[in-house]
Amino acid sequence: MKDMKPRQAEILDHLVRDYVSTGTPVGSKKLSGRLGLSSATIRNAMHELNEEGYLEKPHYSSGRVPTDKGYRYFVDYLLKEFRVA
Repeated sequence: MKDMKPRQAEILDHLVRDYVSTGTPVGSKKLSGRLGLSSATIRNAMHELNEEGYLEKPHYSSGRVPTDKGYRYFVDYLLKEFRVA
């Protein structure tokens, strides 16, 4: 995967899928059970993704949502179901 740590890519993948299915910002607690990681670990990775422009926080106390850059990375590198060979 292009310039992203595997853990960050996994978190971005789950976050985009959750956000698309629910339409609401995704928090670390929602992802922690599914990924088997602590909320703090996920928050740190989400913060890094935020700093790199893949995620944003619509409000101070909310979860994160993907940016255009986050969606583009998801489509180009993480989405495999619809990829044309």
